[in-house]
Amino acid sequence: MNKFARTVVGAASVVVLTAALGACGGDDDGDGGGSDSKTIALLLPETKTTRYEAFDKPLFEAKVKELCDDCDVKYLNADQDSAKQQQQAESAITDGAAVLVFDPVDGDAAAGAVKSAQSSKVPVVAYDRFMEGADYYLSFDNEKVGELQGQALVEATGGSGDILMLNGSPTDPNAAQFKKGAHKAIDASGLTVAAEYDNPDWSPDNAQKFVTSQLNNVDGAALAGVYAANDGQAGGVIAALRADGMTKFPPVTGQDAELAAIQRIVSGDQYMTIYKSIKTEAEKAAEVAVAIVNGDDVGETTDYEGVDSFIFDPAVVTKDNIKDTVVADGFYTVEDICTPEYADACKAAGLS
Repeated sequence: MNKFARTVVGAASVVVLTAALGACGGDDDGDGGGSDSKTIALLLPETKTTRYEAFDKPLFEAKVKELCDDCDVKYLNADQDSAKQQQQAESAITDGAAVLVFDPVDGDAAAGAVKSAQSSKVPVVAYDRFMEGADYYLSFDNEKVGELQGQALVEATGGSGDILMLNGSPTDPNAAQFKKGAHKAIDASGLTVAAEYDNPDWSPDNAQKFVTSQLNNVDGAALAGVYAANDGQAGGVIAALRADGMTKFPPVTGQDAELAAIQRIVSGDQYMTIYKSIKTEAEKAAEVAVAIVNGDDVGETTDYEGVDSFIFDPAVVTKDNIKDTVVADGFYTVEDICTPEYADACKAAGLS
């Protein structure tokens, strides 16, 4: 059970109240992030997960531009390299960033960058992944994400049989929360985890190789289901099952509502995904960053591990509610999803 009260957010904005930012202003001495700086550094962790380049970055940049004509966003992607990200953070501080919006490759390793930023009086907004000591944190209820995935798998399998579990990277602080939530649901059911894998970099290729190797020990036809922590891995899982000669797949979970995953759900290859309104998260991060730059209030927060936070709620997406979730929010259009390859499946799902 989470220790904090969630700030419930659908597509709506978080209610803005007061929270003083005096201690988080620019560096009056001019040592990096000077008081006149309006540069916002956006540090994202990798490109293998499509959401970052396709959604987080452009949504964040567009909201900053809308709110602050003279703000400048400096975008940096670490390509899953923690050392590279450390260097990027130091460079951003040296170049005068007023605030770091920071999605860490490795939350623990990024602690040094947080201290360095704050010693230069540059506030740090932990984006999507928790960073101890950050000034602010924005994310979804990650344990609930895993629990929703696990519950969906239990329901889809009837709660019995052997499953495989593919978790996220052990250096990703969110991955441990997803895993904890998933186990909460799965361990309370009659499902048996035949094998479990913590994927070092969330790689779909690694996921495919793991499942391929496990099919030597587990009869694919007898496999009740597969817990995949995100959609990229779900794609690798399904590729492995298909290569093994399967045409009808057991329930496979996912997360991030990637377009390819939504199409796999429509076609019946993937059972579900978790939709997290990236628009809500990215735009709120932009609002917070601009407020910091301008010396304004950031709004009402909740406490998470001692950090002022904005926590949003995820949603389960299955074939039955695609239209009411990702389509209704404008995340994708029906035309995006229902390409000619999926036309018949879309019609059957009521999307055409």
